[in-house]
Amino acid sequence: MNNIVLASGNRKKVAELTQLLAQFQYQVIPQTELNVSDVPETGTTFVENAIIKARHAAEVTGLPAIADDSGIEVDYLKGQPGIYSARFCGEHGNDQANNDLLLEKLNGIPPEERTARYQCVLVFMKHASDPTPIICQGTWEGSIMTSEVGNGGFGYDPLFWCEQHQCSAAQLTPQQKAAISHRGKALYQLMQALQSELQ
Repeated sequence: MNNIVLASGNRKKVAELTQLLAQFQYQVIPQTELNVSDVPETGTTFVENAIIKARHAAEVTGLPAIADDSGIEVDYLKGQPGIYSARFCGEHGNDQANNDLLLEKLNGIPPEERTARYQCVLVFMKHASDPTPIICQGTWEGSIMTSEVGNGGFGYDPLFWCEQHQCSAAQLTPQQKAAISHRGKALYQLMQALQSELQ
């Protein structure tokens, strides 16, 4: 197994990526286990923030690093919450408060105007000064429901309607989600890129 530091302490994100990467013989080590502190996400895009996080983790640990920056864009809200998805309510990582605020902002908005998509950018850096990091992006189209349904997943999953399976993202099995999600798509691209590098 090859060790890669994951520039995140989000337990659910770590679990999701660990499961997806295991099949490719990669052992994901959360940065929290290696005493890597969070770095301020000062970028204005998912790409910038992912690079900032990956470079910081690689610099501190000396290991290759993967960073994920992801979030949800709601068309009616002109792309919000976007890069601020995890801290939409003003407090970082409070999923319930974030979901409540999103529902409040879309109160009374008809279904056809509630289109949204999850975005995920994954960055892989061989080392902190890697001048050509691998950057992969995955998108998952859907819409925002009027109430929460389901107990799986995390973030906005209970509100995200998945047309393909006719249910919320929080009702999908981890396997179903990995096959169609923004993170699953970005990770698949990353694995292809890594495999071509190793050949």
